[in-house]
Amino acid sequence: MTQSAPLQTPTRGAPIQEWQPENAAFWQARGKRIASRNLWISVFCLLLSFCVWMLFSTVAVNLNKVGFRFSTEQLFLLTALPSVSGALLRVPYSFVIPVFGGRRWTAFSTGILIVPCLWLGFAVRDSQTSFATFMAIALLCGFGGANFASSMGNISFFFPKARQGGALGINGGLGNLGVSVMQFVAPLAISCAIFGFADGGQVTASGDSLWLENAAWIWVPFLAIGTLAAWLGMNDLAAAKSSLREQLPVLKRPHLWIMALLYLATFGSFIGFSAGFAMLTKTQFPGVVIMHYAFFGPLIGALARSAGGMISDRFGGTRVTLINYVLMALFAALLFLTLPGAGHQGSFVAFFALFMGLFLTSGLGSVRNSSAAN
Repeated sequence: MTQSAPLQTPTRGAPIQEWQPENAAFWQARGKRIASRNLWISVFCLLLSFCVWMLFSTVAVNLNKVGFRFSTEQLFLLTALPSVSGALLRVPYSFVIPVFGGRRWTAFSTGILIVPCLWLGFAVRDSQTSFATFMAIALLCGFGGANFASSMGNISFFFPKARQGGALGINGGLGNLGVSVMQFVAPLAISCAIFGFADGGQVTASGDSLWLENAAWIWVPFLAIGTLAAWLGMNDLAAAKSSLREQLPVLKRPHLWIMALLYLATFGSFIGFSAGFAMLTKTQFPGVVIMHYAFFGPLIGALARSAGGMISDRFGGTRVTLINYVLMALFAALLFLTLPGAGHQGSFVAFFALFMGLFLTSGLGSVRNSSAAN
């Protein structure tokens, strides 16, 4: 019988030197408890990261209501920039855990998100804030999206291979819920005065008051809590340490690039839909108050991500992926028929139903690709 390593308790902040998750005795005596604690703190921090990443999907829709004069193209650009920076930053973020350690990096990458939240809150209170300033803030919000790469990589080190799929599904699936949480909470937050030092709100053309800064500031206390929780409650693993040079050979594997392309079509679509759904609806169906419904799509996609793993395990990942992509293409093509055009006003009900189908399929396809990539 394999003997477990001595159960040594590291000093606060010191890396755990002995980590043997494949050793059943070690796992039951010590590993499971430590891994679970790191997982749930990671879930909380990742959920907040997704909230910050998708902030502009709610804020951009309301900017012109509070005195800004941005064009539709500019507003769409603001919703797209966090996705662009988040996607690009995921590449270096994939390599940071073995270099800096999961505890240190999770605390840093969560705490740094306070900066764009505070900056955005002050920016929306001044209608003279330039578009360039909002572009800079939007790019900083993308750091929240990059956290997904480091978070998933970090959690994979803590669990035995037989349990990694479930752990990554929990981390990624519940983290993705941050998009839906933000799109549900932010419209409520901007409808009332939460922070005492703020003024009476911004009056819209219809005479209503909005506190648009609350969409960003509401996350600051939670980000501070997440930063402290990561610093005090998570662990670095000495066994997970490696230099950047030791990790770079993975870029030579062709399967990595194939999986990246497949993942772009699924998770990339999910984030693009989450960011642009509200703005697209506002431009095509201006009579619909879309912020009452926007959170449904990301919620469906996040829940589908967990279900996708079980479906793929039962019927085979290749088969499920192929069928999923066919459905995504079909839904996307049919979506054009629901939009207003010459001689018809379009159908919001059909538009909404097909978009929910796109969220569902993009979520289903994401989990198989992310599990394989990790």
